[in-house]
Amino acid sequence: MRRLEGKVAIVTGANSGVGAAISRLFAAEGASVVMAARRKEALDEVANQINQAGGRTLAVPCDISKPEDPDRLVQASIDAFGKVDVLVNNAGILESGLKPVDRFCDDDLDRIIETNQKGTMRCMRAATRHMVAGASIVNIASVAGEKGCGGAVYVSTKAAVIGVTKHTALRFQATGIRCNAICPGTIVTPMVAGTTAADMDADMMGAMATHSNLKTQPCMPEDVANIALFLASDESRALTGQILVSDFGAML
Repeated sequence: MRRLEGKVAIVTGANSGVGAAISRLFAAEGASVVMAARRKEALDEVANQINQAGGRTLAVPCDISKPEDPDRLVQASIDAFGKVDVLVNNAGILESGLKPVDRFCDDDLDRIIETNQKGTMRCMRAATRHMVAGASIVNIASVAGEKGCGGAVYVSTKAAVIGVTKHTALRFQATGIRCNAICPGTIVTPMVAGTTAADMDADMMGAMATHSNLKTQPCMPEDVANIALFLASDESRALTGQILVSDFGAML
């Protein structure tokens, strides 16, 4: 349907998982996709696959935990394509083991906030300086931030993303720049590959099992990409400040 024809989209964390799926789908729908991630080789590989399929990409090695990198990323988009219509804040990291609030590590707190919260906010600050009416920001948060189901540090950062999504929607409502968030539940990505029950905090797992159906099917990256496409497109032009949980009803 080419729902993003003529649009320029920045996607962070684009070298694997959800970010790669979003980049592929956006390119297939007509967007020029500025792909950002820390691992250059993996990023270039995904970008080359998209280009070979007829898409249009720009791969920009970028670490959003570094204060200067989000500005550099947005400037690369402006230099290459002249604008930014869509920003997908997908880059994020996890702590190991679902550590609860009484057992979290300060090192995890500092490291994860720097990427998940500060990095997301820096990308929005940089992009909104160039966005105009009709632009869309899509933040990939987590059901953890909506329901509290996860390690305390990760939960806190994703809850912050939800809060700043609502703030950004309010801030730019009058100018026509939209901001929404997707909160995936359990999702199959390389970031969580190899994680087993033995790695998890037993108390936190027990609390989660009490309040959710852990047997519900997980999301796939493509499930999240489809929602991101809708939020990035003009089809969702009436939506801003919305938090969409995509977990197949596991947390109902």
